[in-house]
Amino acid sequence: MNKILYVVDSNSKKDYHYDITSDTIIYHFSINSTIKVDINIINEGVQLYYYYNNINYDDNSFSIQVHHLNQSTHSELFIHGVNVLKNRLHYNVEGIVDKDFSNCICNQENQIINLKSGKSTICPILKIDNYNVDSNHSAYIGRFSEEKLFYMMSRGLTRKDSYRLLLNGFLLNSDSLDASKIVDFTKEINKI
Repeated sequence: MNKILYVVDSNSKKDYHYDITSDTIIYHFSINSTIKVDINIINEGVQLYYYYNNINYDDNSFSIQVHHLNQSTHSELFIHGVNVLKNRLHYNVEGIVDKDFSNCICNQENQIINLKSGKSTICPILKIDNYNVDSNHSAYIGRFSEEKLFYMMSRGLTRKDSYRLLLNGFLLNSDSLDASKIVDFTKEINKI
């Protein structure tokens, strides 16, 4: 059975530390906050799925470090943000596997959508010191594609409704989400 955690931040600066000893899913929703997260995956064979979804209005940053501390551990990070105004948003996303721990999986998907001309950066970092590890990262900074918007608008949706659907799909990116735990975040999406 998976342990599921929900974290919601708004206009804050916080540090989080997790020692993961069993399969865990963390849904982290952040509105206009600077966040630092340190995660240690302790036990052999443990899986971590971490979803960070961020709406940003000021200059903020998000930093996460996931450290694999045993054999056959697995981490999947899905880091998504929307930079609403002409501000700075920085992501530092780091996965670490030491030389003593093999058969690990360490993946990250990082995306920031700039709605205006904000300045965004993503630093995807993989420090892998073992040849028997599967690790991947991606980083995308940009806008929603005009092709997607055009397609949705050609089906009768307004540009505003098309953006809203894309924002919901981008920021609420898991089928197993309990929407009752993130009401304030969902309301914030509708304000954009």
